[in-house]
Amino acid sequence: MNPAGSSRRHDVVLGSASPARLSVLTRAGVHPRVLVSDVDEDAILDDLTGVPPSDVVARLAMAKSDAVVATLVAERDGSESAAAQDASMSDTVVLTCDSMLLFRGALTGKPHTPDVAIAQWKRVRGQSAELLTGHHLAVLRGLDVVASASETASTTIDFADLDDAEIEAYVATGEPLEVAGGFTLDGLGGWFVDAIDGDPSSVLGIGLPTVRRLLRRVGIGVAELW
Repeated sequence: MNPAGSSRRHDVVLGSASPARLSVLTRAGVHPRVLVSDVDEDAILDDLTGVPPSDVVARLAMAKSDAVVATLVAERDGSESAAAQDASMSDTVVLTCDSMLLFRGALTGKPHTPDVAIAQWKRVRGQSAELLTGHHLAVLRGLDVVASASETASTTIDFADLDDAEIEAYVATGEPLEVAGGFTLDGLGGWFVDAIDGDPSSVLGIGLPTVRRLLRRVGIGVAELW
């Protein structure tokens, strides 16, 4: 049964500040509201010690979803405006993701500092690693979540065998400091990825095939979001 109902419309909220994720969705015909979650990822990671890597990124995505949903519920519950009442009658699809790089059994996220980024690149150059992207989808109707689903996408990345000067030049641009795994596919980092095996959109931060499957699980066709 479709929890949203075939006659209902679907608003979309993207719980991410990532320009790449927003770009992937808008190019694919979805124009979401962006509502950034305010979660302490490091604290969550501390609580997930020993959890399988694919579950770690899925749990992070779920935590972001919970935070975004709480914000939306507070907005609706605290407003008497016609717009808020109208929003409460529509179904809102909340999409959240989290990506980390898995290399030799260890997960790495955003480097944040040049020294960390340089060290990370020196470990993976000339090697292959898995980019894991956890996805969580929640359907909010009024003040209640009526359906949800999670899935982790895995894509193998073959990194170029860079020399030290290339690594330092790339890190000096600042691009790799605030992206998962310290690289991009759609930016300067694209020069240094020799190949990928998997879903390219997942490497950009949100996998369209994965989101399509999650929508199907909650009874929504992807064309209903266009």
